[in-house]
Amino acid sequence: MSTQKVAEPIAGHHTAEQDGVLARLGLRFAAWAERWFPDAFVFAAIAVIVVAVAAVAHGLPLQSAVKAFGDGYWTLITFTLQQAVVAIGGYIIASSPPASRLITRIARIPHTGRAAVAYIALISMLLSLLNWAISLIFAGLLVRAIARRTDIRMDYRAGGAAAYLCMGATWAMGLSSAAAQLQANPTSMPPSLMAITGIIPFTETIFLWQSMALTAVLIVMSTMIAYYSAPSEAAAKTAQDLGVDVRTTVAALPTREQPGEWLEYSPILTLLICALGLGWLYLEFASQNPLLAISKLNTYNFLLIIVGMLLHWTPRSFLNAAASAIPAITGIIIQFPLYGSIAALMTAAAVGGVSLSDSLANIFVSFTNSDTFPVVMGVYSAVLGFFIPSGGGKWLLEAPYVMQAANDLQVHLGWAVQVYNAAEALPNLINPFWMLPLLGILGVKARAIVGFTALQLVIHTPVVLFLLWAFSETLTYTPPVFP
Repeated sequence: MSTQKVAEPIAGHHTAEQDGVLARLGLRFAAWAERWFPDAFVFAAIAVIVVAVAAVAHGLPLQSAVKAFGDGYWTLITFTLQQAVVAIGGYIIASSPPASRLITRIARIPHTGRAAVAYIALISMLLSLLNWAISLIFAGLLVRAIARRTDIRMDYRAGGAAAYLCMGATWAMGLSSAAAQLQANPTSMPPSLMAITGIIPFTETIFLWQSMALTAVLIVMSTMIAYYSAPSEAAAKTAQDLGVDVRTTVAALPTREQPGEWLEYSPILTLLICALGLGWLYLEFASQNPLLAISKLNTYNFLLIIVGMLLHWTPRSFLNAAASAIPAITGIIIQFPLYGSIAALMTAAAVGGVSLSDSLANIFVSFTNSDTFPVVMGVYSAVLGFFIPSGGGKWLLEAPYVMQAANDLQVHLGWAVQVYNAAEALPNLINPFWMLPLLGILGVKARAIVGFTALQLVIHTPVVLFLLWAFSETLTYTPPVFP
């Protein structure tokens, strides 16, 4: 009798009394997602078809739609490689003995499964204010480390969803916000956009007190949702329950057997390569604000690789770690190019030179005013972000017409940027695009975590839209400032 009572909760069967309302909702969302949510690739493929049909119905000739699909497929190839290196670099560092010990030590802090989920959420979101890539990889590795503990039972799905809150709640409100960075740097801005917005410094975007207050609300709210929606330990599905091996994936380095292998087992090449790499990194960080330098994906990835080489010490250990990371990037390599096709289809000019993206913007902007603009722009940015999940690239598509509308309606230009940033994160909560590096680290599919992130989306959306409107009422319009 007692064996049956213990076994049922571990298998995921539990009574309503064991969990609160949010936890039961989280489990229901998770159960629905595990049953009905498709693989990330299927999700992206359906999105391509939907956008292609909509573009043709909008007036884009079929031949032009086919050409946009093919031409757009390769437009994200650089970003695809960057994201693949993010995942590989994270694996390389995590598999090194020093990093593994550090992560294991940090992972000992939570004392219960639910506390662990909230802990992961908080760390993920705080780190995202410095750099989204750092937060995504670090939080994913932290989930794996906590999942290795045997003294607590953390729901692996809820832990993974908590790690993803860096992309679904706060990343665009911090220093790595592509839109805020672009608007603050005149040399990076297209001349056509500069003529509309002028320069908008960080003091008018991410460092507005209204922006920081909104960010604080998001962090507190998201952490609380993560805690109360996490299943109790009796109802939790651990990594082992899901069939995920969270042990160190890199085997011990075999003994050198051939004389020709001596350089592979010697630190000489590692030290020479890393000396060159560290020299470049010094120049890169010394020439600009260090926080802005680390926000560049190329710089961040380069730092990952150099640190990974040093931590592994020998080329053979480094190469073995890199080889074990390759399975984690399969989804990234195959799926990311499809989003380039979606963006091309959305922006391809139809008859009359008007794209599907333009028409969607006109629909939203046509029935707004200075009071409703933040909410309407937020809804529009969130909807478009579901189809074009690219913070910087999508801003370049939206900015010319939404910022012109902000000027015409005399809406604070910096707050218009923050409206975009806050709304941009919402679709990330259910869009698998940004999940892929994290999913590779966790060893699960999107359906495993999207139930819990969808619950966050349901609660976030009305709160974010309300705060975007409320804080806009405290700001006044100032004309663009030109260099």
